[in-house]
Amino acid sequence: MKPQRHKEEIWLALEIGNSRLHWALFLGETLYSVWDTDYLFESVIQQLAECQTLNDLLENIFPEGESLTTTLPLCPLFVASVVPNQTAIWQTYPNTHLITLDQVPLKGVYPTLGIDRALALWGAGKTWGFPMLVIDAGTALTFTAADANECLVGGAILPGLGLQLASLGQQTGQLPLVEMQNFPSLPPRFALNTKEAIQSGVVYTILAGIKDFIEAWMQLFPDGKIAIKGGDRTLLLNHIQALYPEIAAHLLVEPNLIFWGMQEIVMGD
Repeated sequence: MKPQRHKEEIWLALEIGNSRLHWALFLGETLYSVWDTDYLFESVIQQLAECQTLNDLLENIFPEGESLTTTLPLCPLFVASVVPNQTAIWQTYPNTHLITLDQVPLKGVYPTLGIDRALALWGAGKTWGFPMLVIDAGTALTFTAADANECLVGGAILPGLGLQLASLGQQTGQLPLVEMQNFPSLPPRFALNTKEAIQSGVVYTILAGIKDFIEAWMQLFPDGKIAIKGGDRTLLLNHIQALYPEIAAHLLVEPNLIFWGMQEIVMGD
């Protein structure tokens, strides 16, 4: 059971993703600040456990140049994680509360549904309304949807943009490793060199897949909403706008959907 929070209380949220740690500082129901860090070694987390105030803690994990203006006591840490070994490490930190799938009020979920997908869907749906489809353009590219009754419709998972680019370089003998980058424009569809051929194959296939899922969703739920999040959201959205402007017009862009979902769980009655 989660402890009930007072609406003026300060609390920290930590989403442990596949590649990084995603942090948020809440002042009650207000999302005050968000930032990312690399994974922390267990020894560093043990040192953080010795901090006496929230200010001491944030000095070690807050973005450089940002700080709190008043000294505050340590606050609860609410964790949502898709990385089991990181989960275990962070549960040694004092006053940590793990958010689990059974705390998310979505109906019809299956036991292995990722907590990140469930929280993002819940946060988006409670904010903008159901039916809701959430596209997460992160390490994995995921689609997760619920109907007007807040019941899980289902979804899909495939390797994200960076993972697809990396896999060709790492798992083949002669194809080069194409680094993840913000392509200033769409690559040529029919490329005349290997690097651009890889970019073309991956980018156009991902964009066509996103378009296909969105069109299928709109056929099922003409009044449904669509939100997109994740580290590649801006890059993919720019390319979707260039290729499929009528599709892009339907997308709600919000990077903090998981934190919205956590806020609904932590501060809910």
